[in-house]
Parts: sequence; structure tokens; C-alpha cells
Amino acid sequence: MYLNYFGLSDNPFSIAPNPDYLYMSPRHKEALAHLTFGLRESGGFVMLTGEVGTGKTTVSRKLLQQLPDNTQVAMILNPALSALELLATICDELAIQYDVNTTSLKGFTDRILKKLADNHELALNTVLIIDEAQHLMPEVLEQLRLLTNLETNREKLLKVVLIGQPELQQLLKRNELRQLAQRITARYHLLPLTKNEVKLYVAHRLNVASGDAHIFKASTLNAVYAISGGIPRVINLLCDRALTLAFTKQDVVINKTIFLAAAQQILGADVVGQRIRSQTKYVLIGAFIISVTLGYALGVMNA
Repeated sequence: MYLNYFGLSDNPFSIAPNPDYLYMSPRHKEALAHLTFGLRESGGFVMLTGEVGTGKTTVSRKLLQQLPDNTQVAMILNPALSALELLATICDELAIQYDVNTTSLKGFTDRILKKLADNHELALNTVLIIDEAQHLMPEVLEQLRLLTNLETNREKLLKVVLIGQPELQQLLKRNELRQLAQRITARYHLLPLTKNEVKLYVAHRLNVASGDAHIFKASTLNAVYAISGGIPRVINLLCDRALTLAFTKQDVVINKTIFLAAAQQILGADVVGQRIRSQTKYVLIGAFIISVTLGYALGVMNA
């Protein structure tokens, strides 16, 4: 609706996990580096966790782009499966033929292990990526661990990437999953963006869409951080609605008033008010700490 009005070639704030729009903050670079490093190691598992909307899935898409050509990838997006269903899904992803009436875990496991061995003979790496992994049941995770038992003298023949919310960390602390936890060679927890990173994030996405980074005023960007908490998905939702409101009002910039109105439409006036008050409190506490520190320093100097 507003693309032509603001001279944009694409929707800069779509919530689809498009790696072309991935803003590589220092945290995202570290997350991608940890995943890449883990897949090069000999272990079977790497793990990426983070709160909802922090960009985990988008980082995984970027990882897919960087995998070597000699890699076969199985992607599972809905892991709320039984052990049997998980093995069947892996077979589907790796193009492994099986009898649809099979109800034997051993039958599926044998087929998958043979596929892993065949890929190794062909110098192919096999990677399994599981999104929303916090929904995996303990018995299913144990079945995954057993699949990674096939190895050469140097490496596992199946590398597994677990991507999930912080609950995944708690799940892997269970006693019955300690063997799997010990096989995680790299793990990273993705935090929200900082205040300065939010400004760079918004500018980056506008630049990718051939837009003007100054569409959003400086005071508006401060409000973006305060209300979104630095969560990229929330930033996208709020900025998209703000652009729509500005278009309907025929405004050429997004001022704070428009943005707050957009945020109230998305989150509700009570949530917006609470987050602004919370951010103001932190600013006042910070200012108080600075003033006390300066006062102490001046007292020492005058002593």
C-alpha cells in the first residue's frame, strides 16, 4: 500500500525470515559463527536459543546459504512429533524410501543410518536442522542422539542443529538427556538488539528496500526501542503499521505520534504505556547512578 509513496522497492518490514534483510548485529554474527564452527567440529549437535522474534530462524536461513554444496539438509519446522513420526519425517527430507505402513523404529533407523553411510561414501555431509526444538519430547531427543552414534574415527556422520526458545536450555538439563547435552559442541543464546542496534536495524532494512533511512525521526527510533524491547519481529510489526498510518495521513516522515498510534493498534494502549514507563524508569535510574558516581569522584578530588 505504501511502497510507492515512500519510494520502496519491497516491504522492508515483512516478518518473513528473509536472509536478504538479515541485519548482522554483533550478536547475529556471533550466533552464525557459533553454528558454522559447530558444524565443522566432530560433535553431533549445535544449539541456538533466543526469545521469540529475536531472529533465530532468519539466522538459520543465512546458515543454509553458507553451507557447502556437498551438504544434504533435512529441515524440520514442526517438531511436535513422536519418535516414529520424527524418523519418518527425516526419511522424507532425505528422500529415503520406506514402507508407509512401517511401525518399527529399527526399520526407520536402519534406513537412515544406511543413508548417512552412503552420503559419507559420496563425500556428502548430512545436516538436520530442527526449528522450535523446545517442543521435542525427551524420548525423541534421545532417538536423535542415537542417530548421531554413527561416526568415523574423525567425525559424526549426522550433524544436528537445534533451534529453540529458552525452554530448550531447561529441557536439556534433564538427567535423562545428559548424554545428548554433552555432545553439543557449540551453543549460543541470541539476545535482543541494543538501542543503537535498533537504529541501525531499521536503517538497514530501509536501505535494502531502496528507501530513505531518515523516514523515521530520531525521537521515533527511541520509541521503537522502548516499545519493542529490541525484538526484531516486534520492530517489523510496529514499523510496518507506522508506515501504513503515515501513508493514510499523507505524512512523509514517521514522527513519534504516528508511531505511538501504530504501536497502540498492534500491542494495545496499556502495553505501550507500560513499556514507555518502564524505559523511563531505567533512564532515571541510570542518570541517578551517574550523578552519584560523579559526586563521589568530585568529593575525592576535593578531599
